[in-house]
Amino acid sequence: MDKKLLEILACPVSHGALEYNADTQELFCRASGLAYPVRDDIPVLLESESRLLTTDEKLP
Repeated sequence: MDKKLLEILACPVSHGALEYNADTQELFCRASGLAYPVRDDIPVLLESESRLLTTDEKLP
């Protein structure tokens, strides 16, 4: 994930910062508790495509 792109992207629900998880190919937001998929290096920032983070994933 391009670091400059990650700096300007925000969660569409909470408008909070997104973090990238290379293992799961997802961008996640601790504020909203949602994870968004990254498909073919393109972030899919749609709430309908997101999944809820587990309790462990929400912890810093």
